[in-house]
Amino acid sequence: MYLFLLALILGHRRPRFFERILFFVCLCLFLMYSGGLLEMNAVMEYGSPPQATQAFYTVLYGLGTAFLPAALLHAHLLYVRSIQGRAIPRWGWLFVWLFYLAPFVNFLAVAFIVRELPLESSPIKFGWFSAGARFLLLPSVGASALFDFFIARFSRDTNERRFFVRLGMLMAFIFGALALPVGFANLQTMAGEVNTTALIMLSFLPGVLLLYYAVGRNFLDYGAQRNLVYALPVTLLALLYLALVRRVGTWLEPVIPPEATASVLLFALIFLFEPLERVIGPILQRRFQERMGAVQRLMTDLQQEARQGSVGHLISEAERRIREAFGLAAVRISVPRDSSTKPLASPGGLGHVLNFPVKKDGAEIGLLEAASTGSFLTGETSASLQVVADQLPAMIDLSRLIEEKVRLERELAERERLASLGQMAASVSHNLRNPLSSMKTVLQVQLENPGLPVDIRRDCALVVTEIDRMNTKLTQLLRYAKPSVSGERVAAVTLAKQTAVLFRHDAERRNVRLEFEQPSQEVFALASEDSLSEVLSNLIVNAIEAQPNGGRVRVSLARHGGRLEIVVEDDGPGISQELRAKIFQPYFTTKPSGTGLGLSIVARRVDEIGGTLACESPLRNGNGARFRLSLPVAPDGPDGSGAASAPNEREAQ
Repeated sequence: MYLFLLALILGHRRPRFFERILFFVCLCLFLMYSGGLLEMNAVMEYGSPPQATQAFYTVLYGLGTAFLPAALLHAHLLYVRSIQGRAIPRWGWLFVWLFYLAPFVNFLAVAFIVRELPLESSPIKFGWFSAGARFLLLPSVGASALFDFFIARFSRDTNERRFFVRLGMLMAFIFGALALPVGFANLQTMAGEVNTTALIMLSFLPGVLLLYYAVGRNFLDYGAQRNLVYALPVTLLALLYLALVRRVGTWLEPVIPPEATASVLLFALIFLFEPLERVIGPILQRRFQERMGAVQRLMTDLQQEARQGSVGHLISEAERRIREAFGLAAVRISVPRDSSTKPLASPGGLGHVLNFPVKKDGAEIGLLEAASTGSFLTGETSASLQVVADQLPAMIDLSRLIEEKVRLERELAERERLASLGQMAASVSHNLRNPLSSMKTVLQVQLENPGLPVDIRRDCALVVTEIDRMNTKLTQLLRYAKPSVSGERVAAVTLAKQTAVLFRHDAERRNVRLEFEQPSQEVFALASEDSLSEVLSNLIVNAIEAQPNGGRVRVSLARHGGRLEIVVEDDGPGISQELRAKIFQPYFTTKPSGTGLGLSIVARRVDEIGGTLACESPLRNGNGARFRLSLPVAPDGPDGSGAASAPNEREAQ
């Protein structure tokens, strides 16, 4: 039983300290039983075992019992801290290390005080090294029982709670066998044959319970190691059969040579193949059907996730569900495959990693990587993962189609909304501009009167300015709602230079130096002249207004392959990360008198002409902002214009 658990834990090889201590607990119990079984076999074989044999099984039994109390308590404390995430007081760890030191203290006491090291001949008594452990096993088992009930009390997982409730009951029974050999009135620790016999009978039950929950209920994620679960019983049966062959050969040695008996018994295995196949065949078929049913349920769940119309969400959910379904340590799906990404590695470098290409129409479009915690991935798990990898392209296509459908529906709804907004803006503009024009005309006539008092003249001029500002806002509203026309061939360098010249006077008035950097040859962009002019105007105005105390605005153009890059950079106070996520939203502004439509118009026009827009800030010493606009370059004309540009020329306005 405990040898099976040792192989199971060793094959899992999770990079957690808890698994190492649990391995140590099982090793101590295995050594205890090994020493006892070795003594019984030695007595049956020799009658009076040799001194060396006695020393060997006594040391095995002594080592197991010496460190079992400390390891048992240590495993419970680590489970509470590592698995449940609860803090353990320092005095708890102090007791653990004192328990570990107890066998060595006992050894020194015997070596330097008693001056002799007796070797016990009975497997139910402690050896010289473990004599002190009998005083620690009782409190260790009692504390472990309390820890088991404590873990079950605060556990949220049903399997975990049931396991620790039953384990706590078993530990309580073992505690009773240790503490009450005769009755409640006579408390002696490890003092009698009845006590030790009960201990031997009870101490294998926790191993049975742990094995049942580990394999059957996937406790501690050990249930995925089906290959190990199948291999160990087969190995055990093979060893038992070889032992039977040896025994039968010894019994028949007076009549038949042992080699002949072994040959006959081994050859007889051939006749067992067909009965074994009849027994094992339905079991394997049922197991295969269960595995395929689990894979089908997984595919159904992933199909539902694909219908949400998000490829990123589908991939993240697929990674999580595949990892949980197959008990893997890590799963990564890369679509498309990125050659610069490091290969997936198992935790601690202890596991096994397999790669499954994701193919569509025979071409690889991605990669599914799966890593185990320690054991090698079984053939059925590998085959199931290959089925998942084969189904992923269809689910990704479905998710993309739904995502595209949703995007088109949103775009249609946005266009309908903007059309309604355009109608409303046109109506508002028509109803407001005529009265505003009349008001402005009346005020301008009054301003031409030389006898108008100074204070009234000042107020009239202020009202005219406000009327102009209202007209500007109405114009912005109309521009935002009106869709642009793209696909024209625009001389971008000339247009950008003309736009910069228009704002030169405004920049000088604000003490802002306007720089313009252009390529030596004209570059034709595939855009709308009105849209590109509107984009540049808003970006330049925004950069100038960001520097009320003077500064610099730099506009540069450069061609990179089939794209034209326009950069508008300023030395203003910069834009924080939180504001960068909002500046392109309609009606969002940080200016007291702003409408919040300038940059939203820029983003809308850039999207309509098929370009991209990015904001970088801060640039230097926490200040500055850079808007980088990328536009498609129009095909070269008959005159060859639009060719690759020469080195840039720079001029200051």
